[in-house]
Amino acid sequence: MSSDFESYEQDFAVLTADITGRIGRVPKLLGDEKKQMVANIEKQLEEARELLEQMELEVREIPPQSRGMYSSRMRSYKQEMGKLEADFKRSRIAYSDEVRNELLGDDGNSSENQLIKLREERAHLLDNTERLERSSRRLEAGYQIAVETEQIGQEMLENLSHDREKIQRARERLRETDANLGKSSRILTGMLRRIIQNRILLVVLAVFIILTTAAAIFFSVQGR
Repeated sequence: MSSDFESYEQDFAVLTADITGRIGRVPKLLGDEKKQMVANIEKQLEEARELLEQMELEVREIPPQSRGMYSSRMRSYKQEMGKLEADFKRSRIAYSDEVRNELLGDDGNSSENQLIKLREERAHLLDNTERLERSSRRLEAGYQIAVETEQIGQEMLENLSHDREKIQRARERLRETDANLGKSSRILTGMLRRIIQNRILLVVLAVFIILTTAAAIFFSVQGR
């Protein structure tokens, strides 16, 4: 999984570097060449968004214990993407103002104050848009962290459940072992008791035989 992520990561780095260079060239171009450059940048930004989506899908497939580093890199790439989009918006504002001036000609020079005011309003709107985008990215990052935390918590609960089952099975085996030991102890005690009884019987029998033999010898000697 990480190899696919790193491949997308390299493609994203090359693409964003090319986009950055092209955005810087927009103010220096004129006419159709500038229009074509703007269209190409829009296409490349769309490709960069698709790469980010692919990278995010790859990150979700990475095990939670290794996901933190990749999630941090994703947040950095999203911030870089937001900066590129903001820079592109600024270049497009300058581009639209230039087109307006070309269309207005001399009248454009007479309405310079209105154009300045319009630029200021657009810049203000752009700042508000950037703030909203930053807030949206923070919310998205917070949501992603919450999802990752939930996944980690779920996996921990599953691991605890498995551990609990193992402990229960171990306890059952211990109970069975204790029961078997108890049975074995009772059997050994019974065997030991029978051995002692047999030895006592042997001793009594031996004493009886000895006494009987001695009595027979004694009476035999007395008879003579």
